[in-house]
Amino acid sequence: MKVIICGAGRVGYGIAEKLCAENNEVTVIDISAKLIQKISTNLDVRGVIGHGAHPDVLVRAGIESADMIIAVTHLDEVNMVACQLAHTLFDVQTKIARVRAQNYLDPAWQDLFSRNHLPIDVIISPELEVATDVLQRVKTPGAFMNTPFSTGRVSLLGVRLLENCPISNTALTQLTELFPDLNSMVVGIKRGDRLFVPKGEDQILSGDEIYVISHHDQVGRTLDILGRNEDRGRRIVLVGGGNIGVSLARELEKIAGIRTRMIESNKHTAQKASISLKKTVVLHGDGLDRDTLIEAGVNSADISISLSNDDRVNVLSAGLAKEAGVRRALCLVNDRTLDTLKEPLGVDIFIDPRETTISTILQHVRKGRILAVQTIEDGQAEVIEAIALSTSPLVGRPLREVEIPNGIRVGAVTRDKKVMFPSGSFVIKAEDHVILFVERDEIATVEKMFRVSAEYF
Repeated sequence: MKVIICGAGRVGYGIAEKLCAENNEVTVIDISAKLIQKISTNLDVRGVIGHGAHPDVLVRAGIESADMIIAVTHLDEVNMVACQLAHTLFDVQTKIARVRAQNYLDPAWQDLFSRNHLPIDVIISPELEVATDVLQRVKTPGAFMNTPFSTGRVSLLGVRLLENCPISNTALTQLTELFPDLNSMVVGIKRGDRLFVPKGEDQILSGDEIYVISHHDQVGRTLDILGRNEDRGRRIVLVGGGNIGVSLARELEKIAGIRTRMIESNKHTAQKASISLKKTVVLHGDGLDRDTLIEAGVNSADISISLSNDDRVNVLSAGLAKEAGVRRALCLVNDRTLDTLKEPLGVDIFIDPRETTISTILQHVRKGRILAVQTIEDGQAEVIEAIALSTSPLVGRPLREVEIPNGIRVGAVTRDKKVMFPSGSFVIKAEDHVILFVERDEIATVEKMFRVSAEYF
């Protein structure tokens, strides 16, 4: 696939890195010669210096033969115009744009991005998506990941097993025997630096980070069995009053009993957040100042969430919050080199906003009838939801008779709004929604399984 990316910042770089690794032909446009030099040197991409919304620059980038344009510059208007030109002048099939300003996304203007106006196929709003992601983690404090699939009927949970985990050293087949009516399945295990799809005889160990596909009604029970069903907490401190912080605070205000305080260092931003929010107490102060954190009540809070635009501020404020006595500390981190600070500072969860954005984009890059994608561990694996075609090799035979590579695990199947957890005798039918955990090397195999292709007729 030939893809043009407008914007070589953090998001554009992350997308280009992922697409290059899958042998797509990628060209990146940016007005910064420094960013273009960096991305061209580090990745196998072609760089073009110029304005992404100028037709001549798009032509130099090869727009006339492109399959997709992904516009993720820092300016919404550039992103929208780039997609408009790609459609009107060059008939590009798929157009994806990052739109950050919430004014454009107001339901009152829902026709704005239709084919007859601004023809954008996919709108990415990282702030809203990250706020939604954080909210899911707040609701399930025992999990470091909680991603919905099948319109919310299924949850992908990421859980770190503690020393006192009641089922440590238990084989997966034995778990099925112990809890036969539990609608959950362990589909991936990260042990040390290794992420793999487990077999039935594999045990789960304390210290493992496991990925579980669960029926949404069974999330609480699953976390309880894993020793991680913790109280959600009611007192929350947010550091950062930008778009993400305000979006999250609005959602928290809808939950009965939640009390939220926000710290914002910029006076104008703090005033703006205070006007936008109804129940949240907004403090103008420094999230790295211990007295300000104490004034916000972090020493008696259940959760602190650092969401500023500065990774280092987020990491350090989360560490200070833990030192002050907060029960759980979450922080937004774009720079993965800071991961080594997580354990020394006692921070519970690092949230990478690029993973959320890249997962959204991959739904449209993947070949076949792919409905949803969630990247795992910086692309080491993916959880994919896809619609099974009658021509798929998965359809019509018991799963034990299908040659499924070791790096793929069928986690759940939804059929007519019913969620099922398949055993070896289970038969997938055409139009079933299949949720799979897939190691990176087997992603192309899964695409073939769900692609309309003559080879399966």
